[in-house]
Amino acid sequence: MNAQTQILPTSMPRSPSVTTTTRGPTAHELYQLIKHEQLTALFQPVVDLRSAEVVGYEGLIRGPSDSQLHAPGKLFKAARQAGLIYELENLCGKVIVERFVESKLPGTLFINISPDLLLLHDVRTRHVFGFLRQLALDPARVVIELSETDSGYDFRLEILGRALERYRALGYRIAIDDWGGRPEELASLAAIAPDYLKIDRHFIQNIDTDAIKRRYVRQLLEQARALGWQTMAEGIESHSELTQVTTLGIVFGQGYHLGRPSLSPSAVLSADVIRTLAPQPPLPTGRDECCIIEHRLLIRAAPVTPDTPNCTLFDRFEVDPDLNAIAVVKDDQPVGLVNRHALIDRLARPYHLELFGRRPCAIFMDPEPLLVDKNLSLQQLSYLVAGADRRHLSNGFIITEEGRYLGIGTGHDLIREITDLQIQAARYANPLTQLPGNVPINERINQLLARRLPFVACYCDLDHFKPFNDVYGFSRGDELIRLTGKLLLESCHPEHDFLGHIGGDDFIALFRTPDWESRCQQTLERFGTEVAGFFNPEDQERGGYLTENRRGEKEFHPLTTLSIGAVVVPPGLFSSYMEISQAASETKKMAKRQAGNSLYINRRDYAHRSGGPHAHQP
Repeated sequence: MNAQTQILPTSMPRSPSVTTTTRGPTAHELYQLIKHEQLTALFQPVVDLRSAEVVGYEGLIRGPSDSQLHAPGKLFKAARQAGLIYELENLCGKVIVERFVESKLPGTLFINISPDLLLLHDVRTRHVFGFLRQLALDPARVVIELSETDSGYDFRLEILGRALERYRALGYRIAIDDWGGRPEELASLAAIAPDYLKIDRHFIQNIDTDAIKRRYVRQLLEQARALGWQTMAEGIESHSELTQVTTLGIVFGQGYHLGRPSLSPSAVLSADVIRTLAPQPPLPTGRDECCIIEHRLLIRAAPVTPDTPNCTLFDRFEVDPDLNAIAVVKDDQPVGLVNRHALIDRLARPYHLELFGRRPCAIFMDPEPLLVDKNLSLQQLSYLVAGADRRHLSNGFIITEEGRYLGIGTGHDLIREITDLQIQAARYANPLTQLPGNVPINERINQLLARRLPFVACYCDLDHFKPFNDVYGFSRGDELIRLTGKLLLESCHPEHDFLGHIGGDDFIALFRTPDWESRCQQTLERFGTEVAGFFNPEDQERGGYLTENRRGEKEFHPLTTLSIGAVVVPPGLFSSYMEISQAASETKKMAKRQAGNSLYINRRDYAHRSGGPHAHQP
């Protein structure tokens, strides 16, 4: 029996629950659609939000574009009414799997299968997995997404769990799709033990402005982590939603902002998304990070087409000993990369030049080269290369501009630039805390201002630190400064925020995370707890200590506390780090007027005038 007759029933459906009234034009159209396999598979990227890497694709289905069954909602509703739901689901699986393999998409395939289909013991329900085996798709590359039924997730969990054990033993992973129940209800899914929990798009939409949704998602994440499940956010539609999702600690994400469903989806995220997700450089280099790839790494080597003979590339490599690779381009789009050593090694073997010299270079190219947008920073590029397959470091990478071929880059040049970055970082680091010093702080502020990115500048200072140094010694004082730097650094999001050490007991934190205020408050609480160990019991009991001033008089000094002055910096209202520094210094003074560990937030508007920003009354 061929694949088509395996999927289709031998005649129109005869389920007792379906009467002849349901066999109108829509039912007949659906039957013809299934018979002739008139479905299209689209794929939407699934992104690891920690590494800014596309790790897989969810397979989605569409009906004919000129049909009322084009939208998946109408398609599946019609199938249920016509009694063809299982035939349709099997065909969807077949089309998605075939297209995924045919397109040679990397990573994991996420495929939706209804729990009811998995529970059936009819031979029809095993076709999806038959296609997976037939097309030699490794089960370790497949995640079975359990679609929600009409009755929600209240299906036969224990029976389903036992059915899933068979698939899990073969290497498949399991995901719960569109979860929107209460966090405490997650424990009821223990029988299924999913690897992934996909949070319904309803709770991701506007999560950056909806505190109730953020609270719900935080509770959900706590429960999922306790159960050992990975979390995934669906429906990320905007930059601010993406920022909030990553701040909350959700591991994976999907949505139009990351990548739309497509017949041929990209394996590389946009430069804007990567800039949001990938870590910013720990220390600016003083060069324009957005142009460093184009100006220092780009090699404008002429590409070839897939049908160019191998001997042509061989000749080019012989003529140009510095050429490490040649890009293969079709219609201005990169489709592969031919490495110098790999090609020469193959054609240098006996008779291989005669056998393969006239054949197209596509047979020897790497069909999945690393594609890099020219606007990425050096740090973002190094992050991508480090997280990708190791062959990309030796093969090199293709540099693109809006997806079009621009040139190539080499791993050797990338390592050279990274080394320069590290040398510069060490040059400007504070020797006590190893945090960035004044030069990189100022450069980072200017970068944020130039890119018109909103941020919050927090000037952090220890109160009554000099008398502490006088009483307890400079070595103990250095320990207290290191503790302060450690606590502040731990309050910063490693991928979005920045902490610098101005000198002495002064620090500057530049926050881009939306929950910066709670991060500062948590730091103050932790400092209040940990600083107590720096004082002897007598000083702790009386809340301070005595020192002698220059006139020989005894003075009482309170215990050391931490003050943070925060300036909210909207885009376009400051022009340089000097203006930010002045505003932050004034705000820090206000914070130090408050007793104890304190945070003072300056939310005033600023207007440009000569000599710097001037505060207006709120």
